[in-house]
Amino acid sequence: MLNTPVPPPTITAVPAARHAEGVSDDEFRAAMSRLAAGVVLVTAQEPSLDPDDPRAPAGEDVGMTATAFLSVSLDPPLVLVSLREGSRMDDLLDEQPLWSVSVLSESQRHIAGRFSMKGRISDRLLFADIPYVRGEYSGAPLVGGALATLECRTEQRVPAGDHTLVIGRVLTADVPSADGGPLTYFRGRYRHLA
Repeated sequence: MLNTPVPPPTITAVPAARHAEGVSDDEFRAAMSRLAAGVVLVTAQEPSLDPDDPRAPAGEDVGMTATAFLSVSLDPPLVLVSLREGSRMDDLLDEQPLWSVSVLSESQRHIAGRFSMKGRISDRLLFADIPYVRGEYSGAPLVGGALATLECRTEQRVPAGDHTLVIGRVLTADVPSADGGPLTYFRGRYRHLA
């Protein structure tokens, strides 16, 4: 009997799982990371647990960083934010129709990072040392030094895959700061315009 050498096993890369239409999660993420986006902080105030009891604690401020935010219409003035389905903000805006947006400046990278952390601390602590004023209609924090701030009322919620598209009517829009450029998100990192 002849001893024939056994070739080494062939190692083949396991292809990334693909959706029925063909694109994988990694391919989609990589392609979308090439789209530069502005960075905003979306905020809302949770209602009091017992609004009829004056001794009940007030609701907590909630915030989240978003890059999927855009203008939808001028007449009426509408904006859209995309929220991960089942996230704290998605659940809150399902109950609370009033919310705010602060368009972050390039000097506010630390705010964006703070509100986008996974497994983060309580929102109360996240807001502790950030200067803000409360919105006239929403009561939600509007960040000091933001390039622009808006207060919104939810007009429509649209389920979209693993996200909810929240369309809001703009109730107030202000440009409190004309200094600095916008904070952007590109290729998985916060950046500023050069």
